[in-house]
Amino acid sequence: MGAIFLAGALADAEVRRQVFGDLAAVPARLPGHVLAGPGIWPLPVPGAGAVEGWLLTGVGADARSRVVALSAVLGGQVALATIEVAGAAATATTLLAPDPAAPLPDDWRARWLPVLRAALPNLLARLTDGVAPERLARRLPQILTQAGARVRAAEVRPTTFAFRHRPAPGDVTVLRQSEPYADYFSVEARDLRHRRFDGAQSPVMDRAVFMSGDAAILLPYDPVRDLVLLIEQFRAGPQARGDAAPWLIEAVAGRIDGGETPEEAARREAREEAGIEVTDLIPGPRYYPTPAAKSEYLYSFVALCDLSERPTGGGGLPSEAEDIRSHIIPFAQLLDMVETGEVDNAPLLILTLWLAPRRTALGVGAGA
Repeated sequence: MGAIFLAGALADAEVRRQVFGDLAAVPARLPGHVLAGPGIWPLPVPGAGAVEGWLLTGVGADARSRVVALSAVLGGQVALATIEVAGAAATATTLLAPDPAAPLPDDWRARWLPVLRAALPNLLARLTDGVAPERLARRLPQILTQAGARVRAAEVRPTTFAFRHRPAPGDVTVLRQSEPYADYFSVEARDLRHRRFDGAQSPVMDRAVFMSGDAAILLPYDPVRDLVLLIEQFRAGPQARGDAAPWLIEAVAGRIDGGETPEEAARREAREEAGIEVTDLIPGPRYYPTPAAKSEYLYSFVALCDLSERPTGGGGLPSEAEDIRSHIIPFAQLLDMVETGEVDNAPLLILTLWLAPRRTALGVGAGA
């Protein structure tokens, strides 16, 4: 594998740098192939056309092993292929998409390349730690969810902050980072220090963070009839705390998949959990629910919809062991449940109190 032809996501300059370092690359093409496969990892498959990419030569053993391992994680096949470079034919190792391959999304570069760039440090670090590629492949959806969260977090606009500290280079230094637990969710342990408000550096701190990715929260609301749709389901957190009633009344909610927008996640969860299609989303508060210990960031929405008839679908996904029932109730009853404590989870509490003073502007009772 001394010469490797890189196409699709591997051809991206930042991805190449993370996987291969500063190895020089020259333009090359793979005739008789087209790009196909899932957006996160598009690879060549036989077809009418040619795939443009880059040829790396002199690839060492470490880089070769990373390519083979990443192929096992992301779903590719290592093969020899005849390529064209500088007008001449050459033989190089390449990665091909599995057969049959999924159609390639048109927007894969804009949607998926930032997520892959953000996911690679985690993937490469875990492979270096000796984690089996097969295990990482099973965790890949959640790894991509966390990577998508990192992409969105980098879009924070501190110039809009009126009071918060404006970050500067050197404000935070991570000295050590590990992942002592990783399954569907994971825990990251870090030794770090940060700049104090007096300008000095803090002592080195040992912090563990529960990594769960971002989530979208959706409250379906019918302003004509002043009704809301709520869901109810068993929750492991309250049960582990010892709560005698670990079935919670909640808003529709779910993780934002890698490459997915918060709005897309909210609409998908509305179909899966409540059996409704929503289009008109009103953005609500965005926030960290537990910033001292969790990386989770929540995007909340109110969806204007017609709740005159109970949906026949929803109930959650059997593949995720979800058992969900929905309730359609007057908004006034929801406020009563907040007062009595029957609603006791932060996302629904926040959305309820945020929506309450805005219902008149949304036309509450119009045409009822």
